Amino acid sequence: MALTGMHLKAFFQNAYVTHDLARAEALIGERHGIVEWVHFEPEMEVYTDSDGIGPCHVKVALGWSGALQIELIEPVSGNVRHYRERLPEDPANFSPRFHHICMRVADWEATRALVADKGWTIAYEGGVEGCKFIYIDARDSLGHYVEYMWMSDAMWAGSGGPATLAGA
Repeated sequence: MALTGMHLKAFFQNAYVTHDLARAEALIGERHGIVEWVHFEPEMEVYTDSDGIGPCHVKVALGWSGALQIELIEPVSGNVRHYRERLPEDPANFSPRFHHICMRVADWEATRALVADKGWTIAYEGGVEGCKFIYIDARDSLGHYVEYMWMSDAMWAGSGGPATLAGA
C-alpha cells in the first residue's frame, strides 16, 4: 500500500499537555462544551529520541467535539520529557499547551515503512494492546509533533470515535 501523500490525511485529534488533567478538563468543558471524557492511565515502554527506551506513565483524557478529538495528557513519570518541555514552568499553571496533531492509519507496517523511507525523525514511539503510535518531529516545518496511530476498531469505538474515521 503506497502511502505517499498521506502525511496529514485522516487527521482527527489535537493534543495538549497539562500539569493538572482534571482542572484542564473542567476548563475545556466550561469554555468549549466538551463534557464527556474517556480516561486512561497507561504505563508502557516507549522509545524517545532524547532518552532512549524506557517506561512512560501518563494520565490521558479524550473528549470529542464533532469529528475532532481533544486529547489531554498529564505526564507523570519516565520518558515524558517531550511532554514536559511544552508545559508552563509554574506547576500551578494547568492551562493546556498544544503538543501535537494525530492521524489514524489503517496499515501500521506501511506507515512505519513510509517513516523510514522519508527519513523522518522519530521523537516518540510506543503502544498498548490494540494501539500503536509514532510521533514525528515536525517542529521545523509545522511547529509541533505529528502523530500517526493505528488502533483496533474496538479501541476506536471505546474512545468514542465517529464511524466516519473507523478503520481510517
